[in-house]
Amino acid sequence: MLIDSHCHLNYEGLVENQGAVLARAREAGVKAFLNISTRRKEWEAIVATAEREPDVWASIGIHPHEADQHADLGEAALLEAAAHPRVIGIGESGLDYYYDKSDRAVQQALFRTHIAVARTTGLPIIIHTRDADDDTFGILADEMEQGAFPALIHCFTASAEFGRKVLDLGLTISISGIVTFKNARELQEFAAEIPADRLLVETDSPFLAPVPHRGKTCEPAYVRDTAEFVAQLRGESLEALAANTTRNFYALFSKAAP
Repeated sequence: MLIDSHCHLNYEGLVENQGAVLARAREAGVKAFLNISTRRKEWEAIVATAEREPDVWASIGIHPHEADQHADLGEAALLEAAAHPRVIGIGESGLDYYYDKSDRAVQQALFRTHIAVARTTGLPIIIHTRDADDDTFGILADEMEQGAFPALIHCFTASAEFGRKVLDLGLTISISGIVTFKNARELQEFAAEIPADRLLVETDSPFLAPVPHRGKTCEPAYVRDTAEFVAQLRGESLEALAANTTRNFYALFSKAAP
């Protein structure tokens, strides 16, 4: 059985037929889903989905693209939302210097706010990082010195060097369908070396459909295709990889009940 550790069930492309999307995933062997928020106005609907579906969990947080619109968001709002029994993670948050949709200083400050809430609550922070390896690692290392917190790099696409450095900090790494793309050779090599107890798989649906579904709206069911590909890279059976990633999910997101 597999877990989609990062999906956006309330996004256009999935929310219109959310019930059917979940049914197809369950048929494919997906046993649990982490439904991710990116802006405050989504929190209520995302938590409501988790309340309605017993195998769906929720996160609350602000994506770096949305940082400028949430520059005054303090820890209190995140802490209040995180207290809900169906909320098991903080984020997604982090840094995105590829699109630069928000001021970098604002992104960094809000990232640190999310880290503080992860430290206080013990809930993992789900990190988005793109073209910001140095600053992402610098903030993580600095904040770890102030007190440890659980953290996950989702949809990993950074360098192997960055990956090894965050693994040394104690982070977990999640692999998306990007790993199946023909031009993802470096990512494929790194995915094969991630320690078995630090690996998750995800779809980031409705984005980034893996091969053989390129060009389609991505669905949580497709996490199976990604898992099969990663298992082959690592010389493992799908069953072994599924067991490991499921165990890792519940170890990291310990508020969730298996």
